Amino acid sequence: MSVRQSLLAILDQGPCYGYQLRAEFDRRTGSTWPLNVGQIYNTLERLERDGLVERGDADDQGHVYWAITPAGSVEVSGWLSSPVERGTGTRDELAIKLAVAATLPGVDVTAVIQSQRKASLAQLQELQRTKYAGPQPDSPQELAWTLVIDSMIFQAEAEARWLDHTEQRLAQHPRHALELELSTEHPKRGRPSRAVAL
Repeated sequence: MSVRQSLLAILDQGPCYGYQLRAEFDRRTGSTWPLNVGQIYNTLERLERDGLVERGDADDQGHVYWAITPAGSVEVSGWLSSPVERGTGTRDELAIKLAVAATLPGVDVTAVIQSQRKASLAQLQELQRTKYAGPQPDSPQELAWTLVIDSMIFQAEAEARWLDHTEQRLAQHPRHALELELSTEHPKRGRPSRAVAL
């Protein structure tokens, strides 16, 4: 999730000060991704360094307003018109955990999967029971909140399906065929070569 581009997109609507940006971000994401003010000001300083925003003068209450530059508006336009690029490798902790567990001698990987499935289904049920707690149903804020929650529900459903698939896939292999003992070969220096180009 790009805080940088999100803050720029909000600033493209007009100048804001730090707390105002945080409130606008919360309104537009249904408060599902809390930001602290320090993170916002750090991001604003980096955006200023990159020439995408300008710091204005303080008003009577001491609020320093930040305004987007023409280069910042171009960046927002490019961000909104481009698809989100998903990484080709995985840093998904669950996928790595199951891959390692499946190759360790003596580990009951089925128990690991069942434990995760129980937690994933509990999270899914909790998400499905979640109700919008904002002041105005059928508002833009409620719509933003719903979009984020729907995304989380779909991810939880996909995780449950993937766990079922993984369990079926592992059941097709004899347990001893999956186990990897520690290698006695000395690894070469440098990055390991990839088994499959992604």
